[in-house]
Parts: sequence; C-alpha cells; structure tokens
Amino acid sequence: MKTHTKLSDPRLESRIGYQFKQIDLLLLALTHRSVSHKHNYERLEFLGDSLLGMIIANYLYHTYPNENEGRLTRMRATLVRQEALGKIANDLKLSTCLILSSGELKSGGHHRESILADTVEAIIGAIYLDCNDLKILEAIVLKWYTPYLEHIEPSDQLKDPKSRLQEYLQARKQPLPVYDVIDIQGDAPNQHFKVACHVQGLTTLLGEGSSRRFAEQAVAAEILKLLEQ
Repeated sequence: MKTHTKLSDPRLESRIGYQFKQIDLLLLALTHRSVSHKHNYERLEFLGDSLLGMIIANYLYHTYPNENEGRLTRMRATLVRQEALGKIANDLKLSTCLILSSGELKSGGHHRESILADTVEAIIGAIYLDCNDLKILEAIVLKWYTPYLEHIEPSDQLKDPKSRLQEYLQARKQPLPVYDVIDIQGDAPNQHFKVACHVQGLTTLLGEGSSRRFAEQAVAAEILKLLEQ
C-alpha cells in the first residue's frame, strides 16, 4: 500500500473517535484518485457505503418499530445522502486533511461536497478493516450522527437535490435541467464520473461522483445553492 507516511492533522483521529493500528488505512481513505489511480479511497468508499447503509438501517429499524418500510427507507436516504455526509465531513474537519493533487487542490477539491462525502464513507471502510468489529464501528458512526439523528422524523420526506431542482424549475415554468456526462475515468466498478448541468440563465456547473447518479446529484446541489441565494 503506497500512501503518505503521516497525517497532515494529528488531531484527526481524536475527532474521528478512533485510534488506528494501521495508519496507512486512514491515509488511503484520505487519498483522492487525482493523486493515484491505483492507490486511492475508492475501494474503501465502496465498502464504507455498504457499512453505513447497514448501520443506519439497523438504527432506524430498532428506534422506530412502528414505521413501515417506505418511511424507514426515506429516513435512511436522508441520513446517508451526500449532503448529510458533507455535514459529517465538516464536523470532522476533513477538508484540511484530504490528500489531493495540486490541480485538484487549486480547483477547490478540498471543499467539494462530493469528495468530502466519499471520504467519510472511505473512513468508515478503513475503520472496519482496522478493527474488524462492527460494534466498534457502529458506535463511532452513530456518535458522528448524534446531532442529526435527534432531528430526523418518521415523516421526513426530504427529496434529493436533483428532484428538488426539477421541482424548483417546474414551479417557475422554466426549462428542466440538462445533464451531460463529460468524462468517465477508470474501469467498472471503480469509475469516476464528471457531469455538466445546463440550466437556462445560469453558468454551466460540473459535478463529480463514483456513479453518474452521484455526479448528477452533486451538480444539482450546486445549482440549487446558486438559485436559492
């Protein structure tokens, strides 16, 4: 495993709430594909995404025993979507710890919500591989989520950014957004997508993600920020 030899912020482990035995796993979780196409966080992100979904689903199942599958699914989607993970990343101050290429750094990658969200999932995967204990991992992840679990309601039906953007434009009788895939890097299943979103009257923006859907959600979120300002 080829990574940097030490953390740029030694307090990161304290914020995460876990001391790594294999620090290279954490360093790998912080490494963007712009640094290395082979040694980056994407495989850890794949693992962490599944683990996070299971942890949140288990929490909701036991916390809301009277809720049906549909509502539980919406609640889980609210908690694991990119925007929620971006908040976790900000709480952990990950933007100061990311390992990016100079080009990605100059383009603002350390503040890009899609990268921060992917890194949170990668750290989850790294913790699991380091401790090999789901109970330890679950306690850590739920502690991160404490401020957000307190406010989640069974009736919460918050929509994803792409749906909200479409509804925003429809309500104002404006043309719907057009999404174009402009770049795909890597081979399946470890691909990285760049998507452009065209909205009438606005500058075209780009979004990135580990799937076309995630990239579209990322750029839709950025467009919404512009429109709601």
